[in-house]
Amino acid sequence: MVRIEASYWVKPAKETPKRLMCLSDVDQVRSITHAATVYFYEKPGEFANAVDVLRDSLSKALVTFYPLAGRLRLISGGRFELDCNSKGARLLVAKSEAKIQDFGDFLPTPEIRSLIPPANYYTPIHEIPLLLVQLTKFSCGGICLGLGISNILVDGQSGLNFVTEWAKVARGEKSNNPPLLDRRILQAKEPFSVPSFEHTEFSPPRLIGQPDDLEERKKDTTVAMLELNQEEIEKLKRKANEGRTSGDTSRPYSRYEAVAGHIWRCASKARGHMSQQPTRLCTIVGFRNRMDPPLPENYFGNAIIRAAATTTSGELLSKPLHYATSKIRESIERVTDEYVRSSLVFARDQPDVSRYRNCHTVGSTEGTFYGNPSVEITTWARLPIHGTDFGWGNEIHMGSGSIGHDGLTIIRPGHDEDGSFVVTLRLQVAHMGAFKNYFYEDI
Repeated sequence: MVRIEASYWVKPAKETPKRLMCLSDVDQVRSITHAATVYFYEKPGEFANAVDVLRDSLSKALVTFYPLAGRLRLISGGRFELDCNSKGARLLVAKSEAKIQDFGDFLPTPEIRSLIPPANYYTPIHEIPLLLVQLTKFSCGGICLGLGISNILVDGQSGLNFVTEWAKVARGEKSNNPPLLDRRILQAKEPFSVPSFEHTEFSPPRLIGQPDDLEERKKDTTVAMLELNQEEIEKLKRKANEGRTSGDTSRPYSRYEAVAGHIWRCASKARGHMSQQPTRLCTIVGFRNRMDPPLPENYFGNAIIRAAATTTSGELLSKPLHYATSKIRESIERVTDEYVRSSLVFARDQPDVSRYRNCHTVGSTEGTFYGNPSVEITTWARLPIHGTDFGWGNEIHMGSGSIGHDGLTIIRPGHDEDGSFVVTLRLQVAHMGAFKNYFYEDI
């Protein structure tokens, strides 16, 4: 049971620009929800002091990251603009009789979700804070920092860059990596251009025989957290590369490609698809370094795109792992500067972009559905998710606070940096048991 002790609106410590800021077409098709993460720390000292440090440092960090203190405004075509009005971030201070060890492996359950401030997405969008923060003290003396950062505003890399700079301020250090806030860098270059690619990533397949996806959205789902050690990952990688011909000069399939292909096969098998059922795996690909010229690393916004690999369940399961990984690689390699700009034009030309905006909420009927018969995977392997020190030492665990919909999967490196992967995913209750069995039996 979590008890809220105090609530604050944290505003920038200094005057910041009051202006309307345009969002990129990549931002416009992102979910209206918040990306939820949790950081657990052991006994940071006096809790009241930790609250003061967090509140004060957040206020200072929001001076340079002032868009996070603003609000979204709905404009025409289902689009948003950013109102930099300094209304502030929401900070909750809470206590719980639970102990850190009560959370076990930190599976993103409702108990974990209670450590992050809630948001009501049915209220007017201009009333919803873009940054939600909660500091919870446990009976054992440990604490949890729960964060919710608007998916419309930033991707994982931008969000973590903010957290890293905020932590520096909390430690009394100088923040030396100011964000690049101008999103016009991602505007379509030609005003009258048309998409040069077919963007199937915005229209996932449906189950054969179903006129829509409403029934699949309603089905009960559950979350699992499964670990692959380095030996298991290397075994999958070897299996994926067994299908390569002697004359193949391309680089071997990566750990991610092998594990993603394995997840895709296990999900299709567990779901019991008929052989002719189309199925898709979407990889969330960061394109900062795929642009020409590359986007600056400090670009503060969304610089990600779905790379869609499509086949039939029969093809996926009758062929070796090499086939799945090859399809995944093909989809990722399609993400070039030209492809990204084509996607920007596609989104720009939509009369109403809200139809492509996934709500990332279980049971939601809003936006595109990326669940059964498809899978969507995000990897945190290259993100700075470990070693976030607010002056309390490094966290003992950092992870997702929620997994939003059927088929959504997060792959992150193990906390000990021992070469392991932790796979967290949501599937329908009817499919999860079989998936867990295949996940380990089919390695």
